[in-house]
Amino acid sequence: MPLFLRPVFHTKVWGGSNLEQFGYNLPNHNIGEAWGISAHPNGNCEIINGPYKGETLNDVWTNHRELFGDFPSKDFPLMTKIVDANKPLSIHVHPDDAYAYENENGQYGKSECWYIIDAQEDAEIIYGLNVDSTEDAKSKIAAHDYTNLFNKIKVQPGEFYFIPAGTVHSIGEGVIAYETMQASDVSYRLYDYERHPLEGENRELQVDKATDVIEVYNENMNITPDTEMVENHKLTKLVSNDFFTIVKWVISGTLNYMKPREFVLVSILHGEGQVIIDGDIYDIKGGNNFILTSDDLDTVFEGEFEIIISYL
Repeated sequence: MPLFLRPVFHTKVWGGSNLEQFGYNLPNHNIGEAWGISAHPNGNCEIINGPYKGETLNDVWTNHRELFGDFPSKDFPLMTKIVDANKPLSIHVHPDDAYAYENENGQYGKSECWYIIDAQEDAEIIYGLNVDSTEDAKSKIAAHDYTNLFNKIKVQPGEFYFIPAGTVHSIGEGVIAYETMQASDVSYRLYDYERHPLEGENRELQVDKATDVIEVYNENMNITPDTEMVENHKLTKLVSNDFFTIVKWVISGTLNYMKPREFVLVSILHGEGQVIIDGDIYDIKGGNNFILTSDDLDTVFEGEFEIIISYL
């Protein structure tokens, strides 16, 4: 039986109400993130179906590891979320595993990626720095010389970006993005537009730690996604590395799906239909998130929808 999850909403000074389009009942009009699949303490999703209904994903991960192929990690390794950048996010950077383990109480580092669901005309992201070396970056940051430091890229719906740990980045105003990442909530802010936080928010800068972990990649870290047709459905292989593999399916009709690993994370971006698992039928639509576990052997998708599947 799949594990369907209730999203956890996070209020942000840059958030809005655009995530209502996914059928979410938002608690306020400043929601920046919907954590769709997460067992992290800062957003531990609740199971909403089956024998584990009412338990959190972390509970099930801890007590029923057989559902995940007895995966050896102490913590659930991945997270997914949808981000509504109603205003620009802070300009920030994430540490790698080694730095986070030593400096953030044994947490994962954070490499992540963005699939652009929607973007206003001329919307942009910040991806990397316009310098030749890490030393140049640190010198400019120490002098608060941000003029032309940040590399800005205009984005369009359907684009995909991989952001390895150490890459300075931000999502700009008017972008809705689907994120898959290592299960970490460690961010070091370099610049936050001198904004005042909403009640309950902590928006301090962490410039010292940020400069510790910054990497300057002189080569393009992104890849060209590989697309093929499978049973008349469009499969796009977005990225595959040591942290995660992510694929997008555009399904029209019936797809007989075989899991590539013991468990996979599934998010419905658009459309609606059904997933039939070992003969049991579940209605699915945009905004739904679930995990196919090691118990889910025979899976069929039926309908018209766009989904992203991620796994280790």
